[in-house]
Amino acid sequence: MTLIRAAAVAVGILAGAALAAAAEYPARPITLVVPYAAGGGNDVIARIVAERMSASLGQPVVVENRGGAGGTIATRQVAKAAPDGYTLLIATSSLAINPSLYPNVGYDPRKDFAPVGLIASSSNVVLVHPSVPARSIASLVLLAKDRPGKLDFASTGNGSSVHLAAELFAGMAGIRINHVPYKGSGPALNDLVGGHVAMMFSTMASAVGLVRDGTKVRALAVTGAARSALFPDLPTVAEAGLPGYEAVLHYGIVAPAGAPRPVIEKLNAALNAALATDDVKRRLSVEGAETLPLGPDDYAADIAREEIKWSEIIRKSGMKAD
Repeated sequence: MTLIRAAAVAVGILAGAALAAAAEYPARPITLVVPYAAGGGNDVIARIVAERMSASLGQPVVVENRGGAGGTIATRQVAKAAPDGYTLLIATSSLAINPSLYPNVGYDPRKDFAPVGLIASSSNVVLVHPSVPARSIASLVLLAKDRPGKLDFASTGNGSSVHLAAELFAGMAGIRINHVPYKGSGPALNDLVGGHVAMMFSTMASAVGLVRDGTKVRALAVTGAARSALFPDLPTVAEAGLPGYEAVLHYGIVAPAGAPRPVIEKLNAALNAALATDDVKRRLSVEGAETLPLGPDDYAADIAREEIKWSEIIRKSGMKAD
């Protein structure tokens, strides 16, 4: 047997084994790792889709929280897990952001994972304290230019999605605003309500109650490319004075690189079937998220775009992780 023929036979055997494994998949429970503590937006979204995917796949999809180091610890663990489709990761934009923030993050977002599919996207909302004399994005930019470096903005920590959203805003608007990092959205929003900081780019889920109340903070705009279904009267930052601006948080599911393609496609089909249900759409909308069903290749392209976009913002700002 020639070397070429032997290689072809070997490839055929491997392909046959992969197809057989996919046909039997899943034969046992699947672990969906959330790289953050329980109770946050990632955890809630993971549990919403896991419930529906379990019913579709015929095996439990068990959510497991493994917090630490901005999500990098669990992400490294999943990258090194067996590529058999039984260990998955809830990924956010941080998957593409963290390699630029941490000197030794321990994974490559493009090479070490097999994207399964996107779940949803969620905009931030631009909030100011009522004492701030700005009632639009355009007037906020003018105010910041009149007071360079004097407006404090809160974030949930160095390198967080809300920090990056504010830095992108400042760079595109040509303004200087002062970053004040907090350990989580609760303390940050508390200080915004108390008037200790002037503004914040908050996640939608964290700010829904405050925006609806309308007295403790003033909402100026949302950061997505389109208006939010939760607050359709709020303009986007782009239409309110900063054309081209967009900063959204993406939620998705990835597996370790090397997971068989038929397994990835079976998972993607289960995920997209879940996202098509009215129940999941409704529950995600309550969290300020809108479903974004895409295929594995589209999600891979999205990760690449996110890495390019946010690594440049991180480089220009000189930010480092806490």
